[in-house]
Amino acid sequence: MNAVNTHHPPISRVFSEKPTRHQDSGSKNSPKTFGRPETYYDLFPQTFPSGPPPHTPFSPDLKQLRKEFVQAQSKAHPDLAPGDQKHRAEALSARINEAYRVLQDPLKRAQHLLSMEGINVEDESAKLSGGELLTEVMEAREAVEEAEDEEELAALRDQNNKRIADSVRVLEDAFAHGDLGRAAREAVRLRYWKNIEESIHGWERGRGGGVLHH
Repeated sequence: MNAVNTHHPPISRVFSEKPTRHQDSGSKNSPKTFGRPETYYDLFPQTFPSGPPPHTPFSPDLKQLRKEFVQAQSKAHPDLAPGDQKHRAEALSARINEAYRVLQDPLKRAQHLLSMEGINVEDESAKLSGGELLTEVMEAREAVEEAEDEEELAALRDQNNKRIADSVRVLEDAFAHGDLGRAAREAVRLRYWKNIEESIHGWERGRGGGVLHH
């Protein structure tokens, strides 16, 4: 297996390279071009040396991801780019920011992975017109809205944190086995639990938070 280069090129190369494709598109071990990454994962080769799942775990090392994000941003900073490359530098910096925002969050990460396969979680959500899941979501929302004190809310928060953790574990297993249908269904569930989380935060701020129509 070819070694993966985990070092970013000098800043002059980042902004002067012409967009290229892999020299050998059929090789899974072909090095990625930092000047034109194919996915968000390609922007962080130290954190994701094997690329996206199933070749790497769904849940990354967040400390390593943060470290590599800071390194990548320091090298791609527009102020370091040649004058005629500043617009390209700004675009790359913005892409790095967006990639980090997505990959550090399990829901956004799952949605990104599914979108890479042409699956829209919004479409999957629209298929849920009733059933056990929506009943559970509505009951959870009502419990938050009717909470009378911090102690009651803390119990609801703990319960919802467990739901989120359970969903992440299901996503880890689904992506590890390439089960995109299961991953899509669980991403819908996770989105509801994250909305409940926002509703809890809204209670703490003294205002409600929408759940079903997020």
